Amino acid sequence: MTEYKSVDSTRITISELMLPSHSNFGGKIHGGYILSLMDQIAFACASKYSGAYCVTASVDTVDFLKPIEIGELVSMKASVNYVGKTSMVVGIRVEAENIQTGKKKHCNSSYFTMVAKTEDGTSVKVPGLIINDKTEVKRFLKALKRIETKRKRKEEFEREDFSHLEYLDDLKNYNVRIELPDNYSDV
Repeated sequence: MTEYKSVDSTRITISELMLPSHSNFGGKIHGGYILSLMDQIAFACASKYSGAYCVTASVDTVDFLKPIEIGELVSMKASVNYVGKTSMVVGIRVEAENIQTGKKKHCNSSYFTMVAKTEDGTSVKVPGLIINDKTEVKRFLKALKRIETKRKRKEEFEREDFSHLEYLDDLKNYNVRIELPDNYSDV
């Protein structure tokens, strides 16, 4: 019998005060530091859900929407949005709060695909997901769409007969100048 767990049981929130040591040369919090925190919460969320050690398989759509300032309190909220056989998509929302004014801003959202593993590194089956509201259904469906889009893109780019020549006309509206030699062919 397949075990199922609710999305609510996967929710994790972490908060951390941003220090000068987390900043980049521009005085804002370094994006790499935020990604590291996101990877940690994705791991915690997926491991809590699956009951297994989890590894990051991919990260989709990391959009840095607003800069994070030194002294702001960063909160990350994560939940499992989708499950496959051994994988899970963890959705993460990053918000920063000015602790003096209480003003909050949405700074980042991302999707981490995590895979459950045994101690010897073999992928292990994860529980099924119980989705019980409209938002959870939308998140699951959007994860399916991202997975399908990624699969189609991979198939297209990895075709044996893939040729950049098919796509040269697509570049006409971009800020690029193509200067290929006359004898250039798609070998």
